[in-house]
Amino acid sequence: MDISKKIWTQLHEKDVLLFTLMNDRGMELSATNYGCIVTKLLVPDRNGNVENVVLGFNDFDPYLTNTPYFGAVIGRVAGRIQGASFELDGVTYQLAKNENNNHLHGGPNGFHRVLWEAEPIQRDNGVGVIFSYTSPDGEEGYPGTVNVQVTYWLNNDNEWIVTYRAHSDQTTLFNLTNHTYFNLSGNLKRDILDHTLTIQSSRVLELNKELIPTGAVIDVAGTPFDLRQGKRVREAVESGHPQIELVGQGYDHPFWLDRHHDKEIVLYDDESGRMLTVETDEVGVVVYTSNQLPEGLDLNGAPSRKYLGICLETQGLPDAIHHAQFPSWVLSANEERVSTTMYRFGIAE
Repeated sequence: MDISKKIWTQLHEKDVLLFTLMNDRGMELSATNYGCIVTKLLVPDRNGNVENVVLGFNDFDPYLTNTPYFGAVIGRVAGRIQGASFELDGVTYQLAKNENNNHLHGGPNGFHRVLWEAEPIQRDNGVGVIFSYTSPDGEEGYPGTVNVQVTYWLNNDNEWIVTYRAHSDQTTLFNLTNHTYFNLSGNLKRDILDHTLTIQSSRVLELNKELIPTGAVIDVAGTPFDLRQGKRVREAVESGHPQIELVGQGYDHPFWLDRHHDKEIVLYDDESGRMLTVETDEVGVVVYTSNQLPEGLDLNGAPSRKYLGICLETQGLPDAIHHAQFPSWVLSANEERVSTTMYRFGIAE
């Protein structure tokens, strides 16, 4: 196992670093300290061909205007906050508005646009990078100074493990995710419509026209959201379900997970044989099938287009601060928050 580091470019007279983690089985993960962005992820198919399975750019500059959030860590709060405001302990906080009247993915200058401190780590059982950032009180409207640590870890079981750790000096909101777009075909040869997605979730959140949870919870039985036995993405896209059409003919929905760290999310591409298993202690996963992905971006393998990737954003349920029935992602003063998501790559038997 090995790890390399290079200076990719400079931003505001600081080094933008690019790390490449390599295990002994041909898997490589490249990530930069700008936004903790995963730029490339190489894994073998059933024939041993090692190819890239994520969407990203070959060069740094496009990441400065990375509107699809390719590969980035999202925070302080992933997803949308209705009205870009919330009340906490009797105080109303106004957040940055960056999608209509709402707050999206931590704001225009959220964690995806931060240059993080980075420290490579290497041990007998793996290699990794510890990314660190101190988010100041008032950043994008949020209260409290928050010390954040994100660790990417790669081992010889072809597991990429992400650990989020945070501590705040004031009570605040905190709900991180990773916004990597996966495509298991390899080097973006095909779209993800014929990928099979399995999620152990019996409940999905209903969305309004601004893609914010209404508060209603849909029983997935008999709907395109019932993925407990697995479905091809194409089935949902072509289903005609009002919630599918609402978000641009696909998924952009929060699934409330029934179990954790037990093969609860599985993505499979029959042609390549690649299988991705995602296990997490987060409450839910937002599945986004790139229904709104702009066309014509020069990615590291193909021009961008609709359905070219799928995001599996493990996180707390979106807009939970406005829905008391959802598990809270309030981070209390002097409390430490830790969560882990594991992405395991393999070949279907």
